[in-house]
Amino acid sequence: MEDFNEAIAQILEVENIELSNELSSFDAWDSLTILSIIAFCYSDYGVTLSAEEVSNSETVLGLKKLIETKM
Repeated sequence: MEDFNEAIAQILEVENIELSNELSSFDAWDSLTILSIIAFCYSDYGVTLSAEEVSNSETVLGLKKLIETKM
């Protein structure tokens, strides 16, 4: 998961992210962003996530941990 932060930052349309950032605090956070995260996780990690799971992750770290538990 070495490119995780870079990929999530790109999806969220920012240069850098911190693991403690709340996902909903990003301007680009919307349903399309959630779908982009779902597609990224499936294509890069083979992990299937629901929109609810992504939303409930709350932070970047929460999202990362969620993906790791499903790998």
